[in-house]
Amino acid sequence: MGSVHVVGATVIDGSGRDPRNVGLTIENGRITRLGAPGAHGECLDAEGLTMTPGLIDAHVHLGLSSAIQPHFSFEVSAAEIAADIFATAGATLDAGFTTVRDTGGIDGGVVTAIAKGKVRGPRVLSCGPVQCQVGGHGYYGAAWEPTELWSRHHIPGLCALSMMAGNADELRRNVREAFRRGASFLKLCVTGGVVGGHDRLADTQFTVEEIAVAVQEAAARNTYVTVHAHNNQGIRNAVEAGARCVEHGTSLDEATAALMAAREVALVPTFAVVEQLLHDTAGAGLAESTRDKVKDVREQMARALAVAKHAGVRTGLGSDLIGPAQDRRGKELSLRAALETPMEALVAATRTNAEILGLSGEVGVLSPGARADLVLWNGDPLDDPELFSDPANAVLVMRGGTIVKDLR
Repeated sequence: MGSVHVVGATVIDGSGRDPRNVGLTIENGRITRLGAPGAHGECLDAEGLTMTPGLIDAHVHLGLSSAIQPHFSFEVSAAEIAADIFATAGATLDAGFTTVRDTGGIDGGVVTAIAKGKVRGPRVLSCGPVQCQVGGHGYYGAAWEPTELWSRHHIPGLCALSMMAGNADELRRNVREAFRRGASFLKLCVTGGVVGGHDRLADTQFTVEEIAVAVQEAAARNTYVTVHAHNNQGIRNAVEAGARCVEHGTSLDEATAALMAAREVALVPTFAVVEQLLHDTAGAGLAESTRDKVKDVREQMARALAVAKHAGVRTGLGSDLIGPAQDRRGKELSLRAALETPMEALVAATRTNAEILGLSGEVGVLSPGARADLVLWNGDPLDDPELFSDPANAVLVMRGGTIVKDLR
């Protein structure tokens, strides 16, 4: 593959530094230089456009791309579930996201199908099924159904929402099974959740000793544990056990944030899903009663974000969108830009997320040696961050040096 020179764009490189007008050269799927283009190679004209690194969503659920209640009630065929998953994967790429961390719902076959190029989609890191305690968040079986039947609803190679553990030994077995299926990290639910079947946000789930078992198994494979956690006790339990990341963190207080900072535990807030459930509950395939559970979550999460940043907690960005309406994933950046600055939101979705995912220097930045993941935007998203919300504004998307969308 010869050189490709992208010229004419205003470049926002993901580091947080001011934008600049500079050319970018790509060879063999990686960025080789920023500066004047060489004499040889193809020239890609990006005059009037703004270039950013490919965006990263650190909290996605590709496996929850069908209407939620019918999906959880096992009323949707495997063929339709697969079609919905692959449609969401393509829409994610079209919105400018070239890397995602799937935090529960897909089985390893989806990751492989996308990586082989059989389906359009971003680079995917997956935890496979979420690890949950018996009767805790992540269990959506009928009240009369024995817990041990839950895993029979998995569709091998396609979707596997969660695995239930009643004690530390069962959890150890389950996480080993998740790694066998191809998980690259682990996710545990350590509190109740918003879209819960049998739990409340205030519930605390798994003990420190149980969480530590998953941390031990992850460390043995040179990876980490992240946790779904809304309340402080659950967050503290996870931090004490050695988890490296917290999803949501809705009720995070100053003392707990200080502990996270001291232990270098990251936070991934998730605002887009809250907006989704407040304004289009039915569109996600959920009952209107779900809206009542999220009424105060947005304000609490905004306070938690401010508390975390003040404490020096590394703060990434995740959308957590569920159901069929996952095409406007960039809304998460628009929402964050209103709470911080557009540049801070962009850095969270690029460089910081790459650090959280263990891909620092590989993705999330436009610098020599990094993979050539980039987006050309129709306008300046730092001046108008709502541009991120509409996939049509992502005029060109490149993943690993290959153009996967081009509306020029």
